[in-house]
Amino acid sequence: MSVSSPSLWSSTSAYKLNPLLFSQRRRTISLSRRRLTPHRRFFLVSAAAENAVFTSPEVSKTFDFTREERIYNWYAIANANAISSRSELSLYLFIHMFLDVRWESQGYFKPNCDEQGKDPFVITMPPPNVTGSLHMGHAMFVTLEDIMVRYNRMKGRPTLWLPGTDHAGIATQLVVERMLASEGIKREDLGRDEFTKRVWQWKEKYGSTITNQIKRLGASCDWTREHFTLDEQLSRAVIEAFVRLHEKGLIYQGSYMVNWSPNLQTAVSDLEVEYSEEAGTLYYIKYRVAEANDFLTIATTRPETLFGDVAIAVNPKDDRYSKFIGRMAIVPMTYGRRVPIIADKYVDRDFGTGVLKISPGHDHNDYLLARKLGLPILNVMNKDGTLNKVAGLFCGLDRFEVRKKLWADLEETGLAVKKEPHTSRVPRSQRGGEIIEPLVSKQWFVTMEPLAEKALHAVEKGEITIMPDRFEKIYNHWLSNIKDWCISRQLWWGHRIPVWYIVGKNVEEDCIVARSADEALEKAREKYGEDVEIYQDPDVLDTWFSSALWPFSTLGWPDVSNEDFKRFYPTTMLETGSNVSQDLTMSILLDPSAHCSTCACWRSKCLDRHDILFFWVARMVMMGIEFTGTVPFSYVYLHGLIRDAQGRKMSKTLGNVIDPLDTIKEFGTDALRFTLALGTAGQDLNLSTERLTANKAFTNKLWNAGKFVLQNLPNHTDVSAWDNILSYKFDEEETLLRIPLAECWVISKLHLLIDAVTTSYDKFNFGDIGRETYDFFWSEFADWYIEASKARLYQSGGESDARVSQAVLLYVFENILKLLHPFMPFVTEELWQALPNHNEALVVSSWPQTSLPRHVNAIKRFENLQALTRAIRNARAEYSVEPVKRISASIVANADVLEYVSNEKEVLALLSRLDLQNVNFANSPPGDANLSVHLVVSEGLEAYLPLADMVDISAEIQRLSKRLAKMQTEFDGLRARLNSPKFVEKAPANIVEEVREKTAEAEEKINLTKTRLEFLKSTPIKVTTNHKLQFPTLDLRNVAKCPEPRVNDRVPGFSITIIGQQCFQYKGQGLALLPTHCLAVKSQEVRAQACVGIFIHTKMKQICSASISSAVIFNI
Repeated sequence: MSVSSPSLWSSTSAYKLNPLLFSQRRRTISLSRRRLTPHRRFFLVSAAAENAVFTSPEVSKTFDFTREERIYNWYAIANANAISSRSELSLYLFIHMFLDVRWESQGYFKPNCDEQGKDPFVITMPPPNVTGSLHMGHAMFVTLEDIMVRYNRMKGRPTLWLPGTDHAGIATQLVVERMLASEGIKREDLGRDEFTKRVWQWKEKYGSTITNQIKRLGASCDWTREHFTLDEQLSRAVIEAFVRLHEKGLIYQGSYMVNWSPNLQTAVSDLEVEYSEEAGTLYYIKYRVAEANDFLTIATTRPETLFGDVAIAVNPKDDRYSKFIGRMAIVPMTYGRRVPIIADKYVDRDFGTGVLKISPGHDHNDYLLARKLGLPILNVMNKDGTLNKVAGLFCGLDRFEVRKKLWADLEETGLAVKKEPHTSRVPRSQRGGEIIEPLVSKQWFVTMEPLAEKALHAVEKGEITIMPDRFEKIYNHWLSNIKDWCISRQLWWGHRIPVWYIVGKNVEEDCIVARSADEALEKAREKYGEDVEIYQDPDVLDTWFSSALWPFSTLGWPDVSNEDFKRFYPTTMLETGSNVSQDLTMSILLDPSAHCSTCACWRSKCLDRHDILFFWVARMVMMGIEFTGTVPFSYVYLHGLIRDAQGRKMSKTLGNVIDPLDTIKEFGTDALRFTLALGTAGQDLNLSTERLTANKAFTNKLWNAGKFVLQNLPNHTDVSAWDNILSYKFDEEETLLRIPLAECWVISKLHLLIDAVTTSYDKFNFGDIGRETYDFFWSEFADWYIEASKARLYQSGGESDARVSQAVLLYVFENILKLLHPFMPFVTEELWQALPNHNEALVVSSWPQTSLPRHVNAIKRFENLQALTRAIRNARAEYSVEPVKRISASIVANADVLEYVSNEKEVLALLSRLDLQNVNFANSPPGDANLSVHLVVSEGLEAYLPLADMVDISAEIQRLSKRLAKMQTEFDGLRARLNSPKFVEKAPANIVEEVREKTAEAEEKINLTKTRLEFLKSTPIKVTTNHKLQFPTLDLRNVAKCPEPRVNDRVPGFSITIIGQQCFQYKGQGLALLPTHCLAVKSQEVRAQACVGIFIHTKMKQICSASISSAVIFNI
């Protein structure tokens, strides 16, 4: 390809390469000062041909959302000079293509620190797991956070959205172990160091998957600051935090109840336990009362744990068992081991038999009760899920195998009462899927109470605002009832606990906490001598420990002199999900000590199991205050779950999981984002295909509006036209006062919208923003103003009218793109680039000004015009007027209203499809008002539409008569049913009521139809003069003599038809009598009047009227 090729350098060829940039409407283009050598130009030609980014609305029917990724990696040139010739324009294209300066690499996503005196807006992205794949939860938080970020960036605030991923200790280790297992390798075969090396290799290969998927959603993060929770900086922060907490006595080692995963062989967080409703069995077992011929029956879902029973409990108010309190019971299958029978209000009298076995080693609630009452804790289970020696003969068997064998033995001994189906909430590992075992284990813990107290005060003092505010009560409840946090995990992948032990010494007493192995060895030598040997604790820290430091560790902490830390901490916003339903929230707040109806646990404990991410927020607050002295963020925004169209939680079991990437392929990213953003903070959102389809249509509507605007702008070579358009200053009051009504209205409405939307953005009311902007664009701009503008653009209103309309179209559309850009970044950016005179990207353009002038009176006036248009449209629809048919109208109003309505005569005629030449304005009703459809629009504004213009009255009468007969038949049938005592007495009440409602509705329709028929029978009709009519002849000799006519008016020609009674026509000379309702033709119209007699002189073609008051004389 030669650069000198005329076809290549022609404007037409260039336009084909990138129709957006070479739009015939485009006026100003910029070019970098950098000069190109000839060989470089040749390269650019090839690159340009293959790398077109944008599609012009002028040549593309719809927005091609498959190009969104290319827009994300958008090519742009900043700080360029204007060029004028078309050859330079073509050259610009190739430079534009070649430089590959993108949204991201241009630095648009980095905070603009040049803005002095403006507070930064900072969000740290909740780090998705490095093993993760995009799901709708990710799509939701990316959408909402990107909306906040793009808005504040356009507002001119230094804006930082800091991304990163979590190392996901359990999940990542499990993925790599499965990969190794497929090769026949166990991690123990490799050893810790080699296994960790393999995990890092996996991370380097697959760890960017979730990041690239998040980019596909349009996330405008500063990717140059991306972090990973195991990178060097964050690992240093984790160790520093552990050491400081230990030095303050807030970290300790002890044996407490944890969630244990037998398959993973590690403790797991409450945040990593998922509960599912599963069908199971409730077992009823006899416990003999010691030294008595009596027994108590208990109901349990886990009979295998009876070997760990330390007490039997009943409610103190349960009279059935009061006599047993204080006595001893014998635990079955334990060779006579006795436990006390105690009373506690914790026992639910309505669950099972009202008698509860207390197994504190294997139940969270029992554990709390045992600690409160000082009961011993007995563990009967090994860490692999088998029973230990406490279980006697069942030692070494798996817990579920023991359940079956134990029940069989209980049946043999007569201690098994019965078993029945029972649905319970089963805790399963979020990662491994196996059933979690509550187990007392030796772990590292953080003392939470002193940390929680500061976090409570932060919210009480208003330092943190939680949205929606109902979650503030849950936050307070959880922190007021907080328990110590287990932070150790028995894994190899993660932050190794910075604790070292002395070889040969007691591990509980002789441990060293240090920031490194060298520091630990130095401390050990100081205490035990140079020959001391140390080894590090094998456990790693809970993944959520590093996540709790996320808002400040990602900004450089513990180095508080770091520029990012000084500039951007504390952050502004923490946005994340909440899984707590409103019903559960209220039940917890009303009675947190009550028991959950589904799992028989305390509701406060049930809350722990539901709102997993919310507690991550609380931990960040606690750690932020502890380590930095201030809260880590000012706002917490919590979104709800995304459910399917039926309101069900998405799950693989139900098969209702919606993949965001599949959704994007079908509907586009913008449609998905807009749909997700329309929810309300804290409320679940039902995602349906119908909503996505509607918002895809919205995207295309926006695209087509852009096409209309572009196609109606002047040619870029018309300098005078562009100077005229750009001269309009719509931010000035005087400009609004001198432009036409429709233009003043739409700009005033736009300015009101900007204020409302900006306020909603500042208050994080994203659903309101989406709905208000959607309504304005679709209902007011597209449906009304674009249509109204055609009266200026396409009719002979003069060039000045067209220019003001072009200026308004461009001004309003540009601002709509700005308002919608945070929601729909791809289509708005592409449309923005298609518009003329834009030397910067929309993503970094300035937000529209607020408090701009608006003309309230113009709004009211145009609303009157809209109401008039709607009334005429409704009348046309009611009478089934063909869309292409133009009708006449008489507008009646006072002088003030007439002035502004008549000034918009062309707009009214266009929008209402009126005959422009037959639209009349007056302050009183027309002479034929009683022959017209009368529309009362508002006080002081009415319209009269001649009915003869709108319908074929004869055909309409026939149609309505047939319809009336059918309706009467249906009505008679319904009345007959209601008049039948048999039906009324024996039919179900709802059926009888339904028939009554149908009867009333039918009667109302009959009355309306009769009224309309009566009106039509006395109304003029419109036909053509060549309408062929058949009349019976009338012999003049049979006609009685009539009085002489009083008026004789010359008629250029006419024909006669009939409405109502029979009409006669005389074929010879003389006069013919047309009795009663008759018609005479004037030009193309037929007017009807109820007359006693009209005389026609056929030879002279005269029409005359008898001297009867009801007659009308036609003056032609």
